[in-house]
Amino acid sequence: MRGLRLASAVEGIFLIAMCARAQPAARTTNPDDTVRINQIQVIGSHNSYHAGLLPGIAKLLQQKRPDVFASLDYAHPDLATQLNHGVRQLELDIFADSHGGLYAHPLGPKLVAQAGLPADPAPYPEDVMLKPGFKVMHVQDIDYASVCQPFVACLETVRAWSNAHPQHVPIFILVETKGIRDGGLPDTEHPWTVPEPWTPSVFDALDAEIRSVFSPDEMITPDQVRGRKRTLDQAVRKHGWPTLKKARGKVIFLMDQAWAGPIYLEGHPALRGRVLFTNATPGHPDAAFVEENDGNAKTISALVRRGYLVRTRADSGTVEARTGDVRRRDRVLGSGAQIVSTDYPPFEPARWSGYVVTLPDGLPARCNPVNAPPTCVNSWLEPALSH
Repeated sequence: MRGLRLASAVEGIFLIAMCARAQPAARTTNPDDTVRINQIQVIGSHNSYHAGLLPGIAKLLQQKRPDVFASLDYAHPDLATQLNHGVRQLELDIFADSHGGLYAHPLGPKLVAQAGLPADPAPYPEDVMLKPGFKVMHVQDIDYASVCQPFVACLETVRAWSNAHPQHVPIFILVETKGIRDGGLPDTEHPWTVPEPWTPSVFDALDAEIRSVFSPDEMITPDQVRGRKRTLDQAVRKHGWPTLKKARGKVIFLMDQAWAGPIYLEGHPALRGRVLFTNATPGHPDAAFVEENDGNAKTISALVRRGYLVRTRADSGTVEARTGDVRRRDRVLGSGAQIVSTDYPPFEPARWSGYVVTLPDGLPARCNPVNAPPTCVNSWLEPALSH
């Protein structure tokens, strides 16, 4: 009996020691080492640069096309303010302007004058639009007021904020390459500015502008993710995205339109040497990032489980915001899409209904509800920010 009691006591001490050893490890496991950047979820702002319609143009659209006005009736503050409040995906719509001046004299002011409406102030100095380089705006000639101009200035704002907050989870910068196929000004007989077409050389210039602001060690690029794999598709499905440890304080550039991908890929198979991740078809060599803006939760969850980074939208055209309908929002938040974009991030509730898109406790990032590992802890993903 004494031997049994002794053995039992020794076993108890052993178990207590093992628990004491294991428990702190569970509490102190750093998610930076185990959580990958496709295993978190962040909120993004749709058309992050959008300063809103200028007053005269707003009145003109209210008179001529109230439906178009309603869809454009939103605005965001400057990019640094958005980042301060936890937005971790920014969207920048850009127009190529290789020689400068293409968008310096928009049609909108002429239409406003012809309608007998007060003239709008210029949103930025004319010389900004006369210089070569990519310009940031929603619709040329009519919806062109941006919180930053040109593209490089927007990137410099993001870089300055990033350097001041080096422990942030990666910031995703979605770039929409606007062109001829994006439509024209409704119901007008006036010719409007024809955008410069996108070619491989124009995309070379885009990569060069990005690299003029961000150094290689400040970005996550396709080459880094691909590693020794032949394709990006193989890399993200078999090896995975980088961990937070490798991605903190960095930015990731994503391409919005699928049509631009083949042009961007010319001479760069599987995005070798490129900066942006294309909006690709799953299974293709360049597939790592996929947009499913209108996809259902089941489709998105399946893509997330396969290793892809997915961006979706919680609302569009101010429709959900006007009624307060949260069904789409809640569906996509639960889908596991890593990037959920909205016109109404945490600090910008809709004025009509209070509609807003936010993560639990207002955090900048949370553990992905579909594929996050057990080691992931919401409160550890990003330190508290000072607004």
